[in-house]
Amino acid sequence: MGYMNSQYRTVEPALIEHRQSYRHPVQIQRAAIRAHGKAAKAGELIDLSIYGCRVASKARFAEGCRVWLRFEGSSPIPATAIWCQNGHVGCRFDEKLDSGLFRRLTLISE
Repeated sequence: MGYMNSQYRTVEPALIEHRQSYRHPVQIQRAAIRAHGKAAKAGELIDLSIYGCRVASKARFAEGCRVWLRFEGSSPIPATAIWCQNGHVGCRFDEKLDSGLFRRLTLISE
């Protein structure tokens, strides 16, 4: 019966403590984000985990919008925009980020 009562309840975005993996703070200014069929917009990678990231960008994306990310010469990385507000976009990668790329990106910003 509890399921029926909570079936249509809205769910707030997860707090950082509820994430699957710690987001490492980074500062990589050579990042790009684009929606399907649109031109890439410049951005700055703010934080990163193997499951997702936050990008500062002037571009606006709707929740659930498919995006492609590119960091420091990487191949395009498919993701979903989970939220977009105050010039930041929170993204969840379609697949876990390659461990070599993750290591390289987190070491660049140290």
